[in-house]
Amino acid sequence: MIKHDNIERSLPLMVVMIVIALSWGGMVEIVPLFFHEDTTEAVEGLEPYTALQLEGRDIYIREGCHVCHTQMVRPFRAETERYGPYSVSGESVYEHPFLWGSKRTGPDLARVGGRYSDEWHRAHLYNPRDVVPESIMPSYPWLFEDKVDGRLTPKKMEALRIVGVPYTDEDIEGAKDAVDGKPEIEALVAYLQHLGTVITKR
Repeated sequence: MIKHDNIERSLPLMVVMIVIALSWGGMVEIVPLFFHEDTTEAVEGLEPYTALQLEGRDIYIREGCHVCHTQMVRPFRAETERYGPYSVSGESVYEHPFLWGSKRTGPDLARVGGRYSDEWHRAHLYNPRDVVPESIMPSYPWLFEDKVDGRLTPKKMEALRIVGVPYTDEDIEGAKDAVDGKPEIEALVAYLQHLGTVITKR
């Protein structure tokens, strides 16, 4: 039997024991979640992103919005009073990658869908200080000029279908025409207006 003193005096042995402890703890905590219905089943009413919303999500990631905004309302009173119902796993089963985040330079956006008008979002993204004078968020004027290139949208949807997002053949076939040539701002606003709407409408 290995004595505790021997472990503390031997760096290689200590490292091995730490790796074993973390691996076992991780397995016990994480693996059951892969088989628990609450974490693997979509909440009632959840639909995959439309082609336009999907492109908007990619623009959101490209512009680094997820670096300053979380998309996860934690189950605390202060959070639910400010942002709305706390986030549940079933909302995120079609998210690849997850955009929960951990840093809030700006407010959480998990429930932003429908909270403001499309015009508000457009004004806010063009120059945030026009609608929120104290904002430190950068402006995104190029989103109003750049167009969505829909050539890869069907391939994105096919890849997402492989990992479990229930896109139909019709969704994929019509994806390019649904987004090609549209202003990027339109796609991003469509994505933002969708966030959190499944839970808030239940």
